[in-house]
Amino acid sequence: SIILKKSNRKKCFSLFLNFKIMSKNQNLLDEVTEIFTNYLMDNNQRKTPERYAILNEIYSHDGHFDIESLYIKMKNQKYRVSRATLYNTIELLLDCHLVRKHQFGKSHAQFEKSYFNKQHDHLICTSCDKVIEFCDPRIQGIMNFIENDMNFKISRHALNLYGLCVDCQTKLKN
Repeated sequence: SIILKKSNRKKCFSLFLNFKIMSKNQNLLDEVTEIFTNYLMDNNQRKTPERYAILNEIYSHDGHFDIESLYIKMKNQKYRVSRATLYNTIELLLDCHLVRKHQFGKSHAQFEKSYFNKQHDHLICTSCDKVIEFCDPRIQGIMNFIENDMNFKISRHALNLYGLCVDCQTKLKN
């Protein structure tokens, strides 16, 4: 049997965790790719490398994005994707529920991946437009109560709270 020093055990464990995360992300990407492929075939849409590159870029990103920032990011990575292709692909991804669209206040639309994305809500800073995700299990409890008490089946919900983030509060005080 091999006995590892404590520092080597930590490195091995860290490598193992990174591998598990990469493996999980690859499984997720494989699943969403299959869903997207089936959607494209069922709707007589072309399966282009650009569409799959956009899907891959979205699912390798955490958090919210807008189309312009995604366009710039892909251009910087030498993808040959037009804005029109991005807009059209986003519409397809919205239709097959792989992407969710948000309109936070007066700012332009933001998007996020939605497949296997845990339920969460948003805090939106009205000064700097920062979007902070949060999850509070009490919200699920309220929804369960409403479903049971009012005999109403909830299919989805959106909770956006607007105010000032801690950074903007600090700026105002100074």
